[in-house]
Amino acid sequence: MNILFYFLSALLVFGLAIRFYSRYIAKKLGEDPKKTTPAVKRYDGKDYVPAKLHILFGHHFSSIAGAGPIIGPTMGILYGFIPGWLWVVVGGVFIGAVHDFTSLFVSIREGGKSMAEIARKTLGNVGFVLFILFTIVMIVLVTSSFLRATATSLTSMWPLDKLGLPPDQTLLQTEVSEKGEVLGIIGGIASMSVVIITFFSPFLGYLLYKRKVKIYKAYILAAILCFVSIYVGILHPITLSPETWMVILSFYVLFASGAPVWMILQPRDFVNVQILYLGILGLVFSLFVGGFGGLSLKMPAFNLAEGIKNLGFVWPMLFITIACGAISGFHALVTTGTDCKQLSKETDAKKIGFNGMILESVLALSVLLAIGCVFTFSEYKSIVWPEAGLSNPILAFSLAVGKLLQNSLSIPLALGCVFGILMVEGFVITTLDTAVRLNRYLFEELWNIIFKKVPKLLKIYWVNSGLACALMWLLAYFNTFVALWPIFGTANQLLSALTLIAVSTWLYLKGKKNWFTLIPAVFMLLTTTASLFILLFKKYLPQKNLTLITTDILLLVLSSGVTYLAIKTVLEILKRKKMGGFGFNPSADKNKKW
Repeated sequence: MNILFYFLSALLVFGLAIRFYSRYIAKKLGEDPKKTTPAVKRYDGKDYVPAKLHILFGHHFSSIAGAGPIIGPTMGILYGFIPGWLWVVVGGVFIGAVHDFTSLFVSIREGGKSMAEIARKTLGNVGFVLFILFTIVMIVLVTSSFLRATATSLTSMWPLDKLGLPPDQTLLQTEVSEKGEVLGIIGGIASMSVVIITFFSPFLGYLLYKRKVKIYKAYILAAILCFVSIYVGILHPITLSPETWMVILSFYVLFASGAPVWMILQPRDFVNVQILYLGILGLVFSLFVGGFGGLSLKMPAFNLAEGIKNLGFVWPMLFITIACGAISGFHALVTTGTDCKQLSKETDAKKIGFNGMILESVLALSVLLAIGCVFTFSEYKSIVWPEAGLSNPILAFSLAVGKLLQNSLSIPLALGCVFGILMVEGFVITTLDTAVRLNRYLFEELWNIIFKKVPKLLKIYWVNSGLACALMWLLAYFNTFVALWPIFGTANQLLSALTLIAVSTWLYLKGKKNWFTLIPAVFMLLTTTASLFILLFKKYLPQKNLTLITTDILLLVLSSGVTYLAIKTVLEILKRKKMGGFGFNPSADKNKKW
């Protein structure tokens, strides 16, 4: 079937969701444009900094997007196009967008508190500790998965003949493989671009936040910086081993996670998001042009046997393989970790949380369509699920972008591939930066619980950031990407379930309706718990992978504890309500500890 049918029908659903469903949820939450946000009330010039809507949206979107909505659909299409398409559309609207919007809203109403702190208010100190421990484990899995994927993709090469380039071409730097093939260096271009953009980010941050330069001038400067970084990357690509890149990136995020957000995080995202926006527009336009030209799916609509063979049963494994793009617990760490401290108006929460997730679903949808219409299954499998060698889903995506741009817009394949990989790399770095910064916050909170008087050493930011980076590097170094992704996806989706449980409890305590968060919470909790048991007994125990066995069991224990506390809290409330009669109002009894 023509790809336009799938694309336009999904866009229609997304548009209706933004127009009607987001407003319904905002009304039930009690959105108030007159309320002062934590960014304004607690301004400190470092973490609490009011940001303009479009700048914060750029930071938010580049942080939540990363490689997730690209890698997940690229791997999940193994089950067939239709299952992935349905999950992205339905999950994105009714679970993912609701999760992001409500978690951000609750956080700003609680003074910019993290989801762990919100769990303490709703579930008590034990729930607070369990939530912190679970989140720390989950973030380590996030960062290790993306670190491994990034290190592999930054060293990506592809035969020149498959890129449509002659051996004597001058566009790409080349290297000869052991088999005698002439390979074009694609990943090295992205490497140089990331380095240049990051290096100039403090200067752009200074202009934006200290000199208050006009925004249109900043956009022009960002566009020039993007172009120059790519041009220099083509001339002088960086070629290092994956192991070297993992060390470099680990040291970089160690420094960046402690720097003020205006210095690196926000300005780099402001630049990188230009590439991502342009990439999404390019994908969308190419899909429209290709669709009107008769472009249809090459990948199977349903391919359940292959999916089950490599990943496991469709439920629950598809729902944890395609995480970002449908629902992602990591988003709550961004909304309640950095966004809530930069939101200048409460009414912007819907635009950042709900609309940001819908845009990510559009990206995931575009990835599914791009891969589905340019690759045969054998071509796809040789890159993403090879019989031998490393899986490289980012390379598969970049090649899909190149082929789509070539088929639809007659752009040279090599240039399209380079642009595809550039869409990913800057945002993976952002995800690593943001995630390690969040883990630093969590470690600081954890020490305050463990120690009556926290040792001075544990108050130093680089000690906590260093611990997060060390755990990230160790897990990435000793495990392959294919081994890390399922446990990361499960932990990520499980965190979304626990976040929705905490939000649902908060809403109940405030006397507000919570069915739109409670139903997704139950579904995601059942899905991820089933996934953990399947991974434990079908993969990790037979493989005797002690690291992942321990991680799996730890996630089960921590999530079970949070769920038990939530159920216990609700039962106690119902008991008090029964004793207090119909006049009971849980939000009015502020002195009670539930």
